[in-house]
Amino acid sequence: MADAFKTYRDDALGTLDAIGVAEAISTGKISAEEARDAAMERSAQARAPLNAVASLADSPAIGTGVFGGVPTFVKDNEDVVGLPTSHGSRATSRTPKTAPSAFVSHFEQLGFTVLGKSTLPEFGLTATCETLAFGPTRNPWNLDHSTGGSSGGAAALVAAGVVPIAHANDGGGSIRIPASCCGLVGLKPSRGRLVARPELEKLPVQITAQGVVTRSVRDSARFYGEADRIHGELPPIGDITGPSAKRLRIAVVEDGMDGLPVDPQVREAVNRTVDLLAHAGHQIEYVPFPFDLQFGKDFLRYWAALAFAIQVGGKSAFDPEFDKTKLEPFANNLAGLVKGFAVRLPATLRRLKQFPEVYETKFVDYDAMISPVLSHPPPPIGYLGPDVDPHDHMVRLLRYASFTAVQNVSGAPAISLPMSVSREGVPIGVQISGPFASEATLIELAYEIEEATADSRSLDSAGWLPVN
Repeated sequence: MADAFKTYRDDALGTLDAIGVAEAISTGKISAEEARDAAMERSAQARAPLNAVASLADSPAIGTGVFGGVPTFVKDNEDVVGLPTSHGSRATSRTPKTAPSAFVSHFEQLGFTVLGKSTLPEFGLTATCETLAFGPTRNPWNLDHSTGGSSGGAAALVAAGVVPIAHANDGGGSIRIPASCCGLVGLKPSRGRLVARPELEKLPVQITAQGVVTRSVRDSARFYGEADRIHGELPPIGDITGPSAKRLRIAVVEDGMDGLPVDPQVREAVNRTVDLLAHAGHQIEYVPFPFDLQFGKDFLRYWAALAFAIQVGGKSAFDPEFDKTKLEPFANNLAGLVKGFAVRLPATLRRLKQFPEVYETKFVDYDAMISPVLSHPPPPIGYLGPDVDPHDHMVRLLRYASFTAVQNVSGAPAISLPMSVSREGVPIGVQISGPFASEATLIELAYEIEEATADSRSLDSAGWLPVN
């Protein structure tokens, strides 16, 4: 087994989570400059082993706000002033941006000190962070394994202790998948909870949500609670600081879509979660995978249509210097699928637009649903790499990541929580989802699970990093 790689040390950051760092700065125990410098030193140490940084700011500005001075990274598909936005691709230019994206503007209002950009797969099209443009990003728990994707660089940096919190976004599982692979908390919020990219809002089905990956439930809770005060389109989540006394009706899904196999280690993690909640008095019921194979076909078609749109419209949507001849084989192959189903695309879009109503019916009798995040533990580097035959890559991807896309199409929230570690020494997460705008319920459950597993958590074992 390859060595793990962590950067925790006796410096200004120590093992503090984001709230801990913010409090240490606000009370004068450390300065914002000390926090920034410690994170930059850790980033330099992690550069070669993890390969999780796409670009670094020359002089990161100290932020002011609720998270004033907390160091972080922004995923390299959002614009930060002075840094290029590569989208993980050789097809884009490396021209620094002169204005922040709408989300980054909100993100910076919370006080974060942005050190640079984190890596992702090309245009976020697959569930690992391995590109021809940057090479593979490696999992801090086992450097031979994938971080997941598409927010793989963000997850690697947080899991390794470089920063306590990092920006992520999710178009098919891209917050929850890397959170699961790297032992983090990853909440994909409801559609409209945070500001979206204007070009994405024009798509026929808006599937992408902004967010963060964190090492503690309280960091995720505070981030989304504070972000509500800036954006505020949905009923606010509120200031949630612990579990609820209310007992819930919870459905449990063990099996994958259309009978896709689930690794026994993943089943064990799901059942461990179920046992904890059943022991705490929640009402549990096992149910079959609640959506049919048609949804999987429709999502794949839409995913391919998005790849086709990147291929033909990259200059206007992303970068005037976009060069489609430099796209990777997987992106081109995915885009090429469109020709085979173009005549069926209108019906596909109609079903996907109606899917939020279908999704909500599954929660008439339940408050939340537990499932795997992924069908098997994080694979070795290369399993979904850019050198794999694109057809084989697609087959592997569909078998690996079939549990997360339903919340992207429905617009509903879901959270990944670390519950186990595989035989290969990489984390296994469990997903809890709910109806639209039910983030508060998911966060309360996450607190309850975090508290119930507190005794088994440490730097070198399963689950969350302890919060000082």
